[in-house]
Amino acid sequence: MVSFNVANSNLDVEEALRVSEERLHLAKQAAGLGIFDYDIKRNIVYWDKQMRKFWGEPSESTISYEEFVARIHPEDRAARQEAIDCAMNPAGNGEYRAEYRVVNTANGAELWIAAMGQVYFEAGQANRLVGITRDVTEQKNIQKKLQTQRDEAESILKQQVAARTASAIAHELNQPLTAISAYSEVALHAIHNDDLDSGHLIRALEGCVEQAQRAGRSLHELLAFLQKGEVVTERLNLNEVIHDALSIVRNDGHGGFHVTLHLQQNLPAIRCNRTQVQKVLVNLLRNADEAMRAVDLPALTVSTKVQTMNEVNVALVIVQDNGPGLEPAVAKRIFEPFFTTKPTGIGMGLAISRTLIETNGGYLWLDPDTRPGAKFQFTLPFAS
Repeated sequence: MVSFNVANSNLDVEEALRVSEERLHLAKQAAGLGIFDYDIKRNIVYWDKQMRKFWGEPSESTISYEEFVARIHPEDRAARQEAIDCAMNPAGNGEYRAEYRVVNTANGAELWIAAMGQVYFEAGQANRLVGITRDVTEQKNIQKKLQTQRDEAESILKQQVAARTASAIAHELNQPLTAISAYSEVALHAIHNDDLDSGHLIRALEGCVEQAQRAGRSLHELLAFLQKGEVVTERLNLNEVIHDALSIVRNDGHGGFHVTLHLQQNLPAIRCNRTQVQKVLVNLLRNADEAMRAVDLPALTVSTKVQTMNEVNVALVIVQDNGPGLEPAVAKRIFEPFFTTKPTGIGMGLAISRTLIETNGGYLWLDPDTRPGAKFQFTLPFAS
């Protein structure tokens, strides 16, 4: 009776094992997994049918390790071997993970294989590596396609940035070069007509020198900004910087508006880079002039005062026009790079202006509640 019960128990165990093996086999087939067992001591790899299919070997359940590795792409062998060496280190956890290409000798096709497994040790030495593999070629192709698309998008962006950077440089140089040309024509006209008035000639040549230096400073500052170069600052009178910016705007053909200045007298000296802050002011003034082109009586107000922010005193500059103003949706994006409302704009002026002010220790923002017109404000630190 006992023998009969033991026999039945053994049959139940065998049946359970068979069912378990069938389930494992079905799961393996569904996942497309291959199974391998690398006998490290004997230098032999035992592999199943799916693994042999990956390697292009229809028969033979075993293969020497050298033959096994020979089918792996030469460029991937070193990295794979490094993963195995790491897994075989007794000081580690024996976990093995690797991805590599296998070259099918039958048709020359390449498959990407993802392998994972576990190294088993005996007396402190690696004895076996048992694991599974799966074909991840499709995923790799998708990744490669996505990377190609990202590279193309990045290349297009770089081309756009390069084009816009060149446009910005051309914009910075255009006005002083035009002025140099005009001064040179005056000097040449005087020389060719023997109408030498030393005073006029000196002023013309001084104008050439001044505008050439201005062009050089603008180019140097722009390139330094683009290259994140070191910013050279100095103690400056903010009101004088504003007057200089207004002169530049008027000489450039802008400034067809009435200016009201509320410049606080005896304002402490600020510390900043003259050219960069001047560039910001010129950009804000030009934008205001263009915004007020449709206004019958364009008026611009420029103010300076001491403002306390975060318990620290800073200089505050306000540039406000009486143009049509900005719609809320536009106001939210006005500082975004390449966003512009101008048909021929490059959308970098305000983005660069904000960065320049921040580089000099301040902040530039738009007051969204101003109506009509637009009100830009920025801060700069006082020289300590």
